[in-house]
Amino acid sequence: MSRDEMPSTKITTRITPESNLEHAYSDVEEDRSYLDYDSYIYGDADATLEDTLETMTVYDPDSERYEDIDVTNADEIVNCYAYSRKTGEQLEQLPLSDVSKALTNSGQFIWLGLYEPSLKTIAKVQNAFDLHELAIEDAFADHQRAKVENYDNDTIFVVIRTAKLEDNVIRYGTTAIFMGKNYLITIRNGPSNPYTPVRDHCNRRPEKLRMGPIFVLHAILDFIVDNYMPVTDRLGSYLREQERNIFTYEFNKETLKNLYELKSQLVHMRAVILPVQDICSFFINHKKSDLVSSFSQAAKPYFRDVNDHLLHSLDAINGLNEMLSVVMNTYLAMVNMGQNEVVRKLAAWAGILAVPTAIAGIYGMNFDFMPELHWKYSYLIIMLFIGSLCSYLYYNFKRLGWL
Repeated sequence: MSRDEMPSTKITTRITPESNLEHAYSDVEEDRSYLDYDSYIYGDADATLEDTLETMTVYDPDSERYEDIDVTNADEIVNCYAYSRKTGEQLEQLPLSDVSKALTNSGQFIWLGLYEPSLKTIAKVQNAFDLHELAIEDAFADHQRAKVENYDNDTIFVVIRTAKLEDNVIRYGTTAIFMGKNYLITIRNGPSNPYTPVRDHCNRRPEKLRMGPIFVLHAILDFIVDNYMPVTDRLGSYLREQERNIFTYEFNKETLKNLYELKSQLVHMRAVILPVQDICSFFINHKKSDLVSSFSQAAKPYFRDVNDHLLHSLDAINGLNEMLSVVMNTYLAMVNMGQNEVVRKLAAWAGILAVPTAIAGIYGMNFDFMPELHWKYSYLIIMLFIGSLCSYLYYNFKRLGWL
């Protein structure tokens, strides 16, 4: 049986210090199936066939890591910095081997960023931060639904789907976030915009970083949610492009296909965005027992702001969905109107042609005794009668708009 014919199975790897990491990682590396949800926006007015092929062929999921990763650092570590809880200022960059020692200092917190790390790196991180093994599995699960969970070891685990617009392609990835009393870890898998702007934004606001890791978590969620808007805006522009093609009586299979593709993209985009509401609600309406007591309650308004941005994207998706339903119904109605007009024209011409057909049928019966057969002007009179009656019918059908 070939690889393409084999049924797809979910790869689940339990990460422990004794795991055979090289073997396990070789299995996971072959199945980066989060790229299956990439979707091409068909029919872009500015795109040519060459543009489409170039976009879909040249894309390299590893290319963007050079925008964000410190190449002098190993193990796919984007950043690992310590921040002061008292001043909110960045203290120093830490190697992964020094993280366990730094976590014992209650006067600081650590922000660690990873991009598509290997299982060897994840095992080190899990041991250093004492992360729950089930959360680690969910962080690398295929097409994981966005969610938030808390664990008994004072850890909040968040998974959120990312959307990145590249030319005419919407690419989806995931970001897993672990937040504890004095640390925050982000693990990016698949396409997403680099979080360099988030770090710059936080570093310019040390007074906000005094809240601790929860402010960093808010900044990351806000950045991901804000990046939904360019995608929804592009889908709205594409819908307006397609509206120009619907006011025609001619049925075009390509137009209907484009509308269906847009509908499927809206459904998928809504499935990506909608669960994020639960994440925002968790941080806005949580009980004291749900979060670590050291997390500042002053962060609540910031998550309400994220939720407002999220509702903006959801309203855009819902509005586009309703407009698309109207557009599809309008297009089918216009096609039916065009078909009815064709039927009316055929019926009108059939009525006109019925006159000479009926008269010719009567005089073609070849009976011996029929009137007018031996008149001198019979042919001319019959032809004038047929022409007059057909002209009268044509005039009336034309006046009624049937022709």
